[in-house]
Amino acid sequence: MMSSEPLDVQPLLVELLTEELPPRALQRLGAAFATGIEAGLRGNNLLADGATVTSFATPRRLAVRLSAVRGQAPDRAFREKLMPVKVGLTEQGAATPALLKKLTAKGWHNVDPAQLLREHDGKQESLIYEGTARGASLAAGLQAALDAALAGLPIPKTMTYQLADGETTVRFVRPAHSLVALHGATVIPVTALGLTADRLTQGHRFQASQPTLSITDAERYEHTLAHDGAVIASYEARRALIDRQLRARAGELGASLGDEADVATLLDEVTALVERPAVYVGEFEADFLEVPPECLILTMRLNQKYFPLFDAASGRLGNRFLIVSNMTLDDPANIVQGNQRVVRPRLADARFFFETDLKATLASRLPLLDAVVYHNRLGTQLERSRRVARLAQAIAGQLGLDAAALAERAALLAKADLVTQMVGEFPELQGIMGAYYASHDGEPEAVVVALRQQYQIRLDAPVDAEHAVAAVLFLAERLETLAGIWAIGQLPSGDRDPFGLRRAALGVISAFEQLAAGGHIDPCDPQPALTLEGALTTALAGLGEAVLPAAELPGVRQALRDFIDERYRNQLLSHYDRPVIDAVLAVSPALHQVPARVAAVAAFQRLPEAASLAAANKRIANLLKKANDEAGELNAALLQEPAEQRLAIDLSALEPHVGRDLAEANFTQALSKLASMRDAVDAFFNDVMVMADDPAVRANRLALLGRLHALMNQVADLGRLA
Repeated sequence: MMSSEPLDVQPLLVELLTEELPPRALQRLGAAFATGIEAGLRGNNLLADGATVTSFATPRRLAVRLSAVRGQAPDRAFREKLMPVKVGLTEQGAATPALLKKLTAKGWHNVDPAQLLREHDGKQESLIYEGTARGASLAAGLQAALDAALAGLPIPKTMTYQLADGETTVRFVRPAHSLVALHGATVIPVTALGLTADRLTQGHRFQASQPTLSITDAERYEHTLAHDGAVIASYEARRALIDRQLRARAGELGASLGDEADVATLLDEVTALVERPAVYVGEFEADFLEVPPECLILTMRLNQKYFPLFDAASGRLGNRFLIVSNMTLDDPANIVQGNQRVVRPRLADARFFFETDLKATLASRLPLLDAVVYHNRLGTQLERSRRVARLAQAIAGQLGLDAAALAERAALLAKADLVTQMVGEFPELQGIMGAYYASHDGEPEAVVVALRQQYQIRLDAPVDAEHAVAAVLFLAERLETLAGIWAIGQLPSGDRDPFGLRRAALGVISAFEQLAAGGHIDPCDPQPALTLEGALTTALAGLGEAVLPAAELPGVRQALRDFIDERYRNQLLSHYDRPVIDAVLAVSPALHQVPARVAAVAAFQRLPEAASLAAANKRIANLLKKANDEAGELNAALLQEPAEQRLAIDLSALEPHVGRDLAEANFTQALSKLASMRDAVDAFFNDVMVMADDPAVRANRLALLGRLHALMNQVADLGRLA
């Protein structure tokens, strides 16, 4: 079948050549550039049916190719309402000055007013012009698309530079050197950043066959860059090639690349640093392995962009690493030796920092924390460490742990590594280095484990005895952060959360969940010794009157509970309906019971009786609210109607059974038993007038409903399911 598209449909290539772009932003910049060009062309109807988009991004270029682009957009019919007839035409039917001005402004000054259509919209008659609009040319459409695409790039930071004329100033992420715009083999003369498009670009700085490359046709872009320019234009293709080479080299050496998440992050970055990747093997002296491996790994990955190698069997760090070079050579000896010379001083620095830090104990560094400001309204890191220590000791006591002194010790030492040379050079090693130094100092193993794990995002396993102190420090540190930052009014807003309060709240939630899973909090106890409200009270009180007056403490505590509940709600929404979660959180349950209660309410909601009971519960709540404490104690002698007598009997029979289920935290079974009340509840509302004229009868019926309401809402506010 022949295509209905005109012959001017061709692939379109747009490339912007620049100085080296920010590597961590390259992938986003490339995608945004391609998306922006596509959107602009599509908006002008310049993309043919089935057009595909291919994005390119190298350290020195952003480019996009669209497989089917029209040289001229099709003309399109349009219809536009101009103005009311009484405004546009005189009584004799001649055009008024207002209509003539409108037509001239639109470029329709040759239009005969008699040709205008009339249309009545039910209120007034209007003049309508129907015509055909010329489709956009590719030159005009691409210029608009290019301008919009460049303006919309997610540029982390712009720079200002002058063009060759010495006068024109341009702002962009990096200086731009050339612009290519080819529709098939034809140059489209668009402009950007002081450049006019042609077909010339550059290849690899050192390995291209010639300094300047001419792209003859949009379809040959990748081939020309690869064959003549020694450049792999596709970010995805370069990344895949590097990944294959890394894994092949590691396999040849019987090694692994380590944690896949870390490998992926570094792989993204090095892909943005090279145009023609090749992987080579380097090594360093084995005696550097006496330094903690985290220091060496961070030095290699962060500073040098090397991939450290690990023993495939044991997972231990080895003394070899992989280099991703920007040059493919038959003999890479110079590259390997150069990189080995560069990495040795870095590793030597790490060893020096480590050995120097070992000369003083962590405990001896505590006074130095008094010179490190945590927050100008919350004091120094030493003051904060003491607050966390008191809170940790209280939490350990409430959990019934014998290790309260160890929890306090861990909290005091937790931030001491901030004043070590190693953490000063590598802030990413906070906590990790503290654990190494604490172990060297002979601190108890529980303290060492706590220091090492204090910066986890969340607890993800039941807390056993070995990790109890670590869990206490984890919880205390996050509660103190929430309390302090909230008390001084530095709340998160929108996407901004500079103090990580949302993450701290999720950490608190995970701590209560895993402490309960590990048996440190009784899952059946709705009011254990350690509660969120109690821990927040201790944390807030520890700030002192100067930061938080006692009168303001209850309000801040409730706001924090609401904030944590909201984080819990968002976390649970991936598994449960919002009304189910809201029903549970409405009764402010013990934090460790929230998952079990939500699961029980979700099961209850699926029961056939649920909808009727939820509606009845909501109705009861409204009646009791309007009663203004009119209800008193239930008096069986005042129960007149069979339906209310039956409800009272069923209620009395059910209360002890539900009570036992709740005492055992068997929320699903408790709600299942409540479902058996549906017939009695429905009969009551069908046959009994609650708001009877007799005040005593009315108060008695409200008392009956009050007991029912209390029984129904011990797991959750079931009215929220209505």
